[in-house]
Amino acid sequence: MIKAPFRADHVGSFLRPERLKKARLQKQNGELTAEQLRSIEDEEIIRLVEKQKEVGLQAVTDGELRRAWWHFDFLGGLIGAEFYETENGLKFHGVETRAHGVRVTGKLDFGKHPFVEDYKFLHSIAGDHVAKFTIPSPNMLIARAQVDKQVYPNQEELVDDLICAYQKAIKAFYDEGCRYLQLDDTSWASLFSEESRQKLKENGQDPKELVQLYAKVINDSIADKPEDMVITMHICRGNFKSTYTSSGGYDHASEVIFGGLNVDRLFLEFDDERSGGFEPLRHINRSNLQIVLGLITSKFGDLENPDLIKARIKEASKYVSLDQLCLSPQCGFSSTEEGNLLTEEQQWDKVRHVIKIAQDVWS
Repeated sequence: MIKAPFRADHVGSFLRPERLKKARLQKQNGELTAEQLRSIEDEEIIRLVEKQKEVGLQAVTDGELRRAWWHFDFLGGLIGAEFYETENGLKFHGVETRAHGVRVTGKLDFGKHPFVEDYKFLHSIAGDHVAKFTIPSPNMLIARAQVDKQVYPNQEELVDDLICAYQKAIKAFYDEGCRYLQLDDTSWASLFSEESRQKLKENGQDPKELVQLYAKVINDSIADKPEDMVITMHICRGNFKSTYTSSGGYDHASEVIFGGLNVDRLFLEFDDERSGGFEPLRHINRSNLQIVLGLITSKFGDLENPDLIKARIKEASKYVSLDQLCLSPQCGFSSTEEGNLLTEEQQWDKVRHVIKIAQDVWS
């Protein structure tokens, strides 16, 4: 395939190099200036991009190396939103994140966002490779942000401004040359299991209404995207220090996800039993919707049996054409700066594993 996503693709984030971790601490302690830290980030991103090219990836990212979080950094950079310290972190299975969050304190908009400059740097070093950029889905602000009710007394006004902000963001990235943009989204996972759906109901939310809201926000946000821009969405069940937040197959939201979203591609987790089976793929009703099967785990270093992965790809092809399928890790390797519990060499072995299996299947 010559257009993103590729038969062998990846979600986007990579483990932070030790030099970069040290530099971020030095900046925090006042031992480095913001300019000095950015210079180190530039150097490490150049190395990372070259490594991605070396192992054989066709799309390259900046690894999210400038970010602490996969979502809060972007959301906190929107006009009307801010990054802040919360009382408690996000709870994952057996571990809790740092106590950070995003709150909405004014009318939402998209202005001079630092991520645009981050993309410009990636674009400048991508060369003949496709520069892929990742940002959180607009649904993440709905799902995660604390909203000042005096600013937005009702959700409809918030949603309208959020959609407008994302439309401006997409245009800003496009104007700088971005043709491969990915929306990362864990909000859908709250709709998957009976346990999580019950929690929504206890909080006064209707899962059936929520799935329609999430679809509307995505579709309206990307409605004006240019024809030559590929917008994908990665649906995730949580990824922090090799653990997760939720389980459940796609069944409860499958008709909307696979039959009602207007994204070009979907990156889907299918690396273990928490993700359910492939049956929900039967709701795909477009021949131009590409499905990227996340069958290789990014959480641990052991390599999967390639024959079992090929068998699972064949099983998925019972529900959607093999021509519409691709392969990737189920998530990034470092959704936060802490990273998953594997080494950098294991990380690259995983990427090579994806590429080799994809070559065997689609050659």
